[in-house]
Amino acid sequence: MFRGKVDYSVNLRTLFRMNTTDLTQRPPRSPRLKLGGYVILPRMLDKGRAQIAAKSGEYHFACPLDQRFLDFTGIESAQVLDHLKQGKSDTEILAWVREKSKRTDFEIYTWSNYQLQRAPSDIEDREFFNESMKSLAPERDDVITWFDLLDLDDYVSFGGQG
Repeated sequence: MFRGKVDYSVNLRTLFRMNTTDLTQRPPRSPRLKLGGYVILPRMLDKGRAQIAAKSGEYHFACPLDQRFLDFTGIESAQVLDHLKQGKSDTEILAWVREKSKRTDFEIYTWSNYQLQRAPSDIEDREFFNESMKSLAPERDDVITWFDLLDLDDYVSFGGQG
């Protein structure tokens, strides 16, 4: 398990105020959860805060899933971390994302709904998905999307039965 170092560029008062989720004890929020209409964003913020506090466990900030959000909004992962290091709340981060991104509500809605429905689209992804399902819950046939798989993996990783 990853045991990172605390980012000491963040003062302790800010670190305590960040409301960090300890991802060695429980998973980040579901990728389905929305903040300002954006799926993925709350989960990415949990992982970013956990990385700063060296409590990210097996989770990685700016992973390929997070990168989908970052690419859509045109925001760099380092910029998000900088705001998190300042102790910004979800609401404050959302206001900054809206200002920086300039995406319309319709674009956000359309993008988020696509992400909610996204499933493996090629042979390599399908093979990875199927292998993951074999180890997590081989009898389940209701796990179809990437978000389904992530939610199941989070659940099983912390002791749940698939």
